[in-house]
This record gives sequence, C-alpha cells and structure tokens, in this order.
Amino acid sequence: MTETYIAVDIGASSGRLILSEKDSSGKIGLEEIHRFKNGFTNMDGTDYWNADHLIKEILIGLEKIKQSGVEECFVGIDTWGVDYCLIDEQGQPLSQPVSYRDNRTEQAMEEFDQLFSLQQLYEKTGIQLQPFNTVFQLLRENREKLAKAKQLLLIPDYLGYVLTGKAVLEKTNASTMQLMNLETRKIDEAVLAAIDVDKDLFQKSVEPGTILGPILKSKFSEYDLPNATVIAVASHDTASAVVGTPGEGDHWAYISSGTWSLMGVEIERGISTSEAYDANFTNEWGVQGTIRFLKNIMGMWLIQEVARMQDYQYSYPELAELASQEEAFVSLIDVNEQRFMNPENMITEIQNYCRETTQKVPETPGEIARCIYDSLALCYAVELEKLERITGRTITQLHIVGGGSNNDLLNQLTADACGINVLAGPGEATAIGNIIVQMVATKGFGTLAEGREGIKKSFSLKAFHPQTNTHGAIEKYQALTKLFV
Repeated sequence: MTETYIAVDIGASSGRLILSEKDSSGKIGLEEIHRFKNGFTNMDGTDYWNADHLIKEILIGLEKIKQSGVEECFVGIDTWGVDYCLIDEQGQPLSQPVSYRDNRTEQAMEEFDQLFSLQQLYEKTGIQLQPFNTVFQLLRENREKLAKAKQLLLIPDYLGYVLTGKAVLEKTNASTMQLMNLETRKIDEAVLAAIDVDKDLFQKSVEPGTILGPILKSKFSEYDLPNATVIAVASHDTASAVVGTPGEGDHWAYISSGTWSLMGVEIERGISTSEAYDANFTNEWGVQGTIRFLKNIMGMWLIQEVARMQDYQYSYPELAELASQEEAFVSLIDVNEQRFMNPENMITEIQNYCRETTQKVPETPGEIARCIYDSLALCYAVELEKLERITGRTITQLHIVGGGSNNDLLNQLTADACGINVLAGPGEATAIGNIIVQMVATKGFGTLAEGREGIKKSFSLKAFHPQTNTHGAIEKYQALTKLFV
C-alpha cells in the first residue's frame, strides 16, 4: 500500500497543503492541493496572527484531500519560529498570537542586557541575537496574561495541539526561542529566571519524527476529513528546508531563500565562541541531533514589500527582469538594518537610506529591485566568508533552496559575489523536508541520507557558475554597511 503524506507548510504570507507519495523507484511526487493567504493584522496597536484562520484552512485542505479519494494519510506542520500562543487552564488561547514583527520588542534587548548579559545569553543558547526572539517577546509580554497562562505553545505545536489534543515542544523550533541551553539541550532556568517566566509553561520537548496521533475528527464534525495521523516534523520551516536540501559531504552550505534568507551549514556540535557572537551567527537545532549553524539575513521580504507598495503591479519575475536591465552595484543597502524590518513604506525607506549614504537614489521599479538583489548577493558573500572562517570549513558548493531559488538573476549574482558554484532548487525544499521526516518516521525511508538521495532523484536542479569578479562591489558593501567594525 502506498502511503500518503501531507505537508502543511505555512509562511508569513501564505500557506499550502502539499500531497506526496513515493513510487516504487523511490521518486517523490508533490501535488499542491490547497493554498491560502496568511498575514498579521494590527488590532489596537498590536500586530496579531490569526491562528483560527490557519486551523480552518488546514481543515479545508484536508477535506479537499479526502474528496480526492485519500482515506488515510500522515500530516506534518511547519511554520516560522519564535512566535507562540498562551493557553489557559481550559486549554483555550488567551489571545491570538502576536507577530514577531510587532514593535513591542523595540529596545527589549537593551532592557534584557540590564538583567542578564547578552553575551552570556548567547554563550548559553548559541542563538543569534534578534529583538523578536521569544525570550525578548516574553520579557515584554503582558504580565496579567502571562499569569493566566498554563501553557506556552509555539505556532506549529499549537496547530498540532488543536488538531490532536497533544501538546509538545518540538526541538528544532524550540531552539529559536533563545531559551534552550546549547549543551544540555534543555530549557535554561537561569535565562527564564531573568525574565520571570515559569518553567511549567513549557511542554516536554520531542524530536522531529515523533508521532502525535490522529486528528480528532469528532471535534471537527462539520468537515469530511480523512483518517489523518499528525507527526511532529522539523516544525521550524528552515529546519525542514535544510532536510530538503540535497547536500552531501562536509563542504556544502545552504541558503534557504524565502521571506528570510538563512545561510549556513549543518554541523554536529554548536559554536558559541566570541567570534560567532560578534558575527551574530545562530545555532538552531536540526534533525537527528544536528545543528544548523546559520545567519538570518533579511531576504525576499524586501522585494515582497516593494511589490506590495506598488499594488502588485509587477510580479516577482517581472521585477527580476526589470532589475536585470539596470546597471549593477550602483545603489546598495545594508539588508539587515533594523529600519527594513517592518517600515511603513519599503520603497521610501530604501530611497532614504541611499540618500542618507550619498548614493544614487533608485527611482524606477527596476532600479529599486536591482538595489535589493545586488545588496543581498553581496551580503551573502560577506557572510559566507565569515561562515568559513568561524567553522574552519572550505565551502565548495552552495545550495539555494526555497522560493528564492527560482530567481535566476539573484542566483547568478550570488555565484559571482561568492565566487562559488551555486546549485538552485528544489523550490519546495521546506515541504519536501517536512515530508522526508514523515517518511523516515514511518519507514518510507530508512535514513535521512536515503531521503536526500530521493530528492536528487526526484527534482531537477539548476547550476550557476561564477562569471564576473565582484571584489570591488564587496568592498563597497563592507564599507557602506560597516559589517566589519
């Protein structure tokens, strides 16, 4: 009997249910069954996600899957990290989850540093210092709401809890909270004490591949659902994307290219040295005890916001085509500047940055897009050099996966800037990684390595080779952004 696997893959702007089966030759098939919009909404000055909407869309997608003839399936859920739901004594959410892009954590890192050294926090957790990390969100959490809470569930764990009644803390996502000790792999009680949060809020941590159990069909009787068993996959979307990256050996790195660009390597032991701290690299947990040593880089969010500000007059491929017709490296921005996190108008913010740094101000859609793509590629080059230096590895192959891997212009710019061969694809790496973990958990694949071989067999990849020397542009970027202070 052929098993059916469903990846519920939810990002900041959209979610999908993707159906997968593996044929007798080991090739993995993918079929998108349901797609829906996601986003946060400002209510009374706070940006909230709508978790009820996400549950409804998952159920609608599963109903479509049943209507297609699937009676039984496995389901895995991955989303973004750090955000959470607080649950009361009755098992109900105290509010919709607050978005990590909400401004409540402005200056939270500085406030935390007065309570507990930021460098010590990094040494304990190995996690990149970002103002939106869960530890800083909890520092700024409403104390009355926190006092009423009996459980804290990260977004994918909350969705799994609503569907199955089983509450867990899946490890790959848990590590993004900046509350887990890198050595003990448990919640660090000293960090919790610094923010005055009770350890009992957190559930037992589980490995990706843990079977939660069946969806409670009786709870959702208005939907005609298949018999679906939920598996806790690598529930942080980057963790799933890395599983879905067909790397081999020790000399490859990845960029998971979506709303964020996550550049890193897969290692066995974390690195929380002062050099890693200064470079702001993170040690997020991966599958089978691995560490995702990576850097968070502001990614396609920049171009997504530019498209939105233009009322989607141009598609992403059209913006890339317009950018390709512009002169390279004329205007650059520091893509990781806090001002680009959630500005009122991304176009205005980019133009103001260029004006303030006495560069040519990009005006046309093509010039603005070119500024973004050039800046991203140069940032990748700078961070790759740091990655090699800190890990002591020589990187000879760069895999770009996720939606951004479809951008040929950025892929070529990255190959040029990094001076390295780039292999782009698969675009659906996150959903594929989600499914691979499900398959390994149910013996569809014996090992993760077998699963990655299956990826190579199943999906076409596109190669890009360095063509242009960009050393001068890299120096300009470094000087502009003061990446090496």
